[in-house]
Amino acid sequence: MMRESFRLGPRCPALALMLLCAVPWAHAQHQLRFTPFHSTGIYSLGETAGWNVATTPGTTCHHYIYTAKKNNQSVLKTGQLDLSSGAAKIEVQVNEPAMILVQVDADCPSAAPPASAPADGKKTVPAPEAALGAAIAPTQLRPVIPAPADFNAFWRGKLKLLKRIPIDPQLTPVPSGNPNVDLYTVKLRSVDSHVQGYLAVPRAPGKHPALLLYQYAGVYALKPTESVKRAAEGWLTLDVDSHDIPPTQADGVPTNYFTIGNHSRETSYFLDMYLRDTRALQYMRSRPDWGHKTLVFNGTSMGGQQSLVTAGLNPKLVTAVIVDEPSGADTNGNLHGRKAGYPYWPSDDPQVMETSRYFDPINFAPHIKAPTILAVGFIDTTAPPAGLWTVFDELGGPKEIVPMIDSAHNNKTPDKQGNYLARSKQALNTLLHGGRLHLTGGTTTATGAQ
Repeated sequence: MMRESFRLGPRCPALALMLLCAVPWAHAQHQLRFTPFHSTGIYSLGETAGWNVATTPGTTCHHYIYTAKKNNQSVLKTGQLDLSSGAAKIEVQVNEPAMILVQVDADCPSAAPPASAPADGKKTVPAPEAALGAAIAPTQLRPVIPAPADFNAFWRGKLKLLKRIPIDPQLTPVPSGNPNVDLYTVKLRSVDSHVQGYLAVPRAPGKHPALLLYQYAGVYALKPTESVKRAAEGWLTLDVDSHDIPPTQADGVPTNYFTIGNHSRETSYFLDMYLRDTRALQYMRSRPDWGHKTLVFNGTSMGGQQSLVTAGLNPKLVTAVIVDEPSGADTNGNLHGRKAGYPYWPSDDPQVMETSRYFDPINFAPHIKAPTILAVGFIDTTAPPAGLWTVFDELGGPKEIVPMIDSAHNNKTPDKQGNYLARSKQALNTLLHGGRLHLTGGTTTATGAQ
């Protein structure tokens, strides 16, 4: 799907859910509007899911092909759309819990063939130019494989090992750019590595609620602006680097870090990462300026993955978890009919598949007791929605899911993150001022009033 290939239509009426009423696809000669049969994008078992497809003024191509996949792996259906009359339908029926991903391509002569291609009017086969998503009984999705029998014992042992290591915090003041915030680089001892990041402290007297920010995938320097912004609001904020490097540093870790040691649970790169995440939590709880009431985890993609895992390892120590399209779930999905996403553990290696089970957020979810808000993108292939709905279904505490039916991963469709941004802002504001989250247990409502 091409970036910015979707946009909201004008005057979309208010819905019971924060979802789209219709999704236009605007691209050169293609002006199509996809309206889901259900505005929620959610269907019951055996119910026909689908979209009404219509042209808009300016459409010159009237022929398209589509492919519908179950859990982005097995092909359910292929078909053609003849929009000569201005309208058509895409219909899919599935009798089991699943996520449906439909890819739509133009089947017309190219309006302007590339200079390297023959200008002979032949039909082209472009990359998928539109993507559509639907959920079939998603609250009935279950893990494709159970947690290892010794999963809990393994992690109890690692946390005991971490407990024996003193935190030994090292703080270095740095300019915050805000007269109401003190900013520090921070370094803490952990198992075989160090936690590093930015600590932002409100200058206002008294004790403060705490916010831990976990980072998305990649190797990059952290920007202190987000932690400073949160501290200015009143949060005692720790922005945790995913790696043992200074937050100002943008290298020093292999870019394929997620493959390091993946043949053993004792050597996987994620082992030290997850332990650092818990060490960051322990440090924040030890600070005298923490208010001893509110402590929140927040993260997107791999930051969401780390947030979920840390909440599962420390179920009594966190107040709330707010995550956007968390990665890492369904690591064994490729072997069971569900396409896995980042960090793309190779499914053709049995040792890697076994290792991955100890780091899959699905296996931590039942231990999470804190209220959790989880956003899911219906056309996300980096953090596929089947795995995220499974995480949601397995959560052991109050919960709420934020469905984003036209969102791919956050960095691919940043303009489709409105549902999550609105809900997370609302929830953080409630928690900042000492309120409690009253979660729906299902999908986010339009008001989401607390």
